[in-house]
Amino acid sequence: MPHIEWMNDATSLFHIGVDGTHVGAIQVGDPLRASSENAIAAMQADNLRVVMLTGDDTQAADRIARAVGLVEVRARLLPRDKVSAIEDLQREGDLVAMIGDGINDAPALAQADIGIAVRSGTDIAMESSDVTLMSNDLSILKTAVLLSKLTMRTIRQNLFFAFIYNVICIPLAAGVLFPTFGWQLSPVIASAAMALSSVSVVTNSLRLKAARL
Repeated sequence: MPHIEWMNDATSLFHIGVDGTHVGAIQVGDPLRASSENAIAAMQADNLRVVMLTGDDTQAADRIARAVGLVEVRARLLPRDKVSAIEDLQREGDLVAMIGDGINDAPALAQADIGIAVRSGTDIAMESSDVTLMSNDLSILKTAVLLSKLTMRTIRQNLFFAFIYNVICIPLAAGVLFPTFGWQLSPVIASAAMALSSVSVVTNSLRLKAARL
């Protein structure tokens, strides 16, 4: 087989043979998304561990990783290998989010704790994911992470409000404290307090619309 110079080491080279004779090669590669480097830098700045899983050749994967500032790279992976890699990370105790857009990424997206697809991805990738980014700009990943953190914080606050209401108002409404302290909550006030509790939860949730992301 003749030696073939690669035009770009961020590509994969496929050799073509006819009747056992090498007749040529096809060089295939995907251009980097313009937002990839900034998106990865933002995730690393948030102390998130970023690992590249790819079916590309090792040389091509290494060059792409260097271009975007990645340290951990696993190349020449089949779809089942990507699933195994995610399972390994999960066994280490990590909460794993997988970002992918191809058919080969679908099993890994389903295995991950959080599967994230992009709008330009295949239908099966989007169906296998938990989140679909409505833009091909990967920089919105930081926005998605921030929004998820704000959402979880709001959920905890709402649970706290509901818990406090139940702890304070239900015993008063039931008359538990009446024999000792003479405290009792009338049904009308209890109903108003229940409505106020619901309003406070909804109002607190609506604050997410005004969040600066």
